[in-house]
Amino acid sequence: MGAEGVQGDAQAVERAVEQVGEFEDRREREPDVPQGAEYSALDVEVRAGLRSLPKTLAERVGKHLAAAGLLIDEDPERALVHARYARSRASRVSVVREATGLTAYHAGEWAEALSELRAARRMSGGDHHLAVMADCERALGRPERAIELAKEASPDVTADVAVELRIVVAGARRDMGQLDAAVVGLQGPDLDPKRRDPWSARLFYAYADNLAAADRQDEAIRWFLNAAQADDDNETDAPERAFELGADESAVAAARQETIVELMEDPATRKRTAPAAVPAATADGAPGSASADSAGSAASTDSASSADSADSADSADSADESLDSADSADSPDSAERPRESEEDISSDGARPQDDPDPEDAPQAATDHKADEADAPEDGSPAAPGSDPEDAARISVPSADQDGPAEGGR
Repeated sequence: MGAEGVQGDAQAVERAVEQVGEFEDRREREPDVPQGAEYSALDVEVRAGLRSLPKTLAERVGKHLAAAGLLIDEDPERALVHARYARSRASRVSVVREATGLTAYHAGEWAEALSELRAARRMSGGDHHLAVMADCERALGRPERAIELAKEASPDVTADVAVELRIVVAGARRDMGQLDAAVVGLQGPDLDPKRRDPWSARLFYAYADNLAAADRQDEAIRWFLNAAQADDDNETDAPERAFELGADESAVAAARQETIVELMEDPATRKRTAPAAVPAATADGAPGSASADSAGSAASTDSASSADSADSADSADSADESLDSADSADSPDSAERPRESEEDISSDGARPQDDPDPEDAPQAATDHKADEADAPEDGSPAAPGSDPEDAARISVPSADQDGPAEGGR
């Protein structure tokens, strides 16, 4: 080999070294981790997925995954920077590819999200992000592929993923001009305004949205209002959509869940509301409550048990005070509500069936004290109804809901 050939090879090697150095510089450009993004904040499953990495690297990657989760709602683009850095350090870990895909999805990077979630699916299997992948296909202008991808779901797919797939497929069919098919595809046993599943608000909203697209405005208004009632976290604009379609303002206000809660928290409203009305309001807002009837039966079952608990706590008090404690257990607002008269309890003067008779109250309190004296002290479970949490089951719950895909966009 001549001198020119050797010199040419040396220059090629030098250029290659420079390129590697530039790549390393880019790779080492680590974004600053925001305060609160700690490895310990990760889910147990994610930390378990990082165990294949050396401990120092696992903690480093984990902090950036935690940063992505911390920023994903307020600044998804910045969150994606952290997720991409984690992927550059641990591209063969399925939980890292999964996190990167979901972060890219929230940032609107559909192609990247689809690629990352496909990689995660190949590594770990499972269909739990299939709806997000199908929605990415739809966002990329490929509704036919979205429908085909949804058909790959296994028969034992979880209920929430199945609902999200129906929502995405309905949106894809609407993109293709198949408006009636989109509406029919969302129908099923869970499309029931009395249902309060975690996905009910999204399902009702998607159904209303497709009804509106099919020019069935009256039905769309009704289902937007149903969605507003089921939307405990106010994640949708269902009330606004109903109003835009011509819904009455009072109907829209009544459908807002926070309006119902505010009315129940108003002392004046509590004073005017009979105890039997509380379970019905609870059933409207409680996730997992099928109907007001089920909540009402729970209230009637707990009323006598809560009375026993009140007698136990106030055994040294008079019989009248024991009776008041039993009555107050019928309502979750008993701590703040003044003692009601017999007229407040019933309009015809009759006491509820489960309330103790005033003449029997002293004897009941005495018998209960005797039972307590004979109770074992070895940690045996208390009798049903003696737990104060029994009365809490009829209180207005806090809202909670979540959904991964943005079908029906």
